[in-house]
Amino acid sequence: MSTELRRLRNYIDGEFRDAADGRTTDVVNPATGEAYASAPLSGQADVDAAMEAAAAAFPAWRDTTPAERQKALLKIADAFEERAEELIAAEVENTGKPIGLTRSEEIPPMVDQIRFFAGAARMLEGRGAGEYMEGLTSFVRREPIGVCAQVAPWNYPMMMAVWKFAPALAAGNTVVLKPSDTTPASTVLMADIIGSIVPKGVFNVVCGDRDTGRLMVEHTTPAMASITGSVRAGMSVAESASKDLKRVHLELGGKAPVVVFEDTDIPKAVAGISEAGYFNAGQDCTAATRVLVHESVHDEFVSALAKAASEIKTGQPDDEDVLYGPLNNPNQLKQVAGFVERLPAHAKVEAGGHRVGDKGYFYAPTVVSGLKQDDEIIQQEVFGPVITVQSFRDEDQAVEWANGVEYALASSVWTKDHGRAMRMSKRLDFGCVWINTHIPLVAEMPHGGFKKSGYGKDLSGYGFEDYTRIKHVMTSLDA
Repeated sequence: MSTELRRLRNYIDGEFRDAADGRTTDVVNPATGEAYASAPLSGQADVDAAMEAAAAAFPAWRDTTPAERQKALLKIADAFEERAEELIAAEVENTGKPIGLTRSEEIPPMVDQIRFFAGAARMLEGRGAGEYMEGLTSFVRREPIGVCAQVAPWNYPMMMAVWKFAPALAAGNTVVLKPSDTTPASTVLMADIIGSIVPKGVFNVVCGDRDTGRLMVEHTTPAMASITGSVRAGMSVAESASKDLKRVHLELGGKAPVVVFEDTDIPKAVAGISEAGYFNAGQDCTAATRVLVHESVHDEFVSALAKAASEIKTGQPDDEDVLYGPLNNPNQLKQVAGFVERLPAHAKVEAGGHRVGDKGYFYAPTVVSGLKQDDEIIQQEVFGPVITVQSFRDEDQAVEWANGVEYALASSVWTKDHGRAMRMSKRLDFGCVWINTHIPLVAEMPHGGFKKSGYGKDLSGYGFEDYTRIKHVMTSLDA
């Protein structure tokens, strides 16, 4: 006897709609491997409708005052708090994440980030007006860009949606947001909440697959395309957007180096690194999954990390003892397992290295040592609960290896030597350098990388400014 799937729908111009041609795709709970909902597989007609709605709503939303937009965002934040349990339930079905950690580690920062951007709406900074040429006064206007096409990933569906819509709406833009095809449930619920607060057409959600995202980016209406996703997806977006010179905001992959020096408190470092490496099953662009350890403490560190990994538990969302849940989908499970299966002969699996259970997409916390700089698992993003360990001889080699990948999103340094920490923070070619910690983020500070990790910033005033454009206004004093 089959169970009827819950029906998710697009949110366009203030109303929920099926795809115009009726196509759908099943949505699977990764903790069980079973479908629980169907979502629209949106095509050109749906994207056209959403873009038309966002474009029609833009002039009025643009002309609201910062205080009015702040008030709307604060209402959204309050509503997210009030309906937190609904959002948690939707996100847990989306991702299989532990319920307790979703409640404690995602809802509070999401609400805080919305409130931050609500305040940022009233704090735009710019060069002061002045007479830079005799008889003429110049000043700078900061204005919203227009319609923003936004594509969110599956690793943090709720939080990444917040990172996209909150600064865009605060700046006076309108939004067409596409969640990942594997995790649309929480975004559709967000649409119900946000749609009850902002005017119709200001916030729209279009569900679908990669083709839907491509149609959004290629559409002539948006002035900006923003994506959090893989390097391949980011390159495709940049290429498509170049055809009509859209502004592009890309937060792509990561391969964060974690540099552990000999003077580090090893037990403290292992505890912090294991949590930052395995949280969310390592499905985090900033995850602490590439550790470089000074040769004098390498063996001690590896032994302690392997022991910590063996004590970490993965399992079902309602199990309060688990640190992380399943990988998001069967393809991701296959990818993570493939990296371990293809390990070179000189590598050693110190812990884990296998699937857990036969239901859902769970993978054991894994530690791999004995690796070389040019090994595949060092150079490519695994995006799973696998921590690699390399041994370095001195600071210069640590910097060379840390920077010796195509990604440049985040990094961390573990040492008691303040001078060394400051040198490393300068020499590491990454958008974030943590010192004696790894993975905390705050709304006030920017998040974004260099090289193939993309460009543009999320969070902070810098992230807010990315959703604005600058206009020079000059007036004659003789008029």
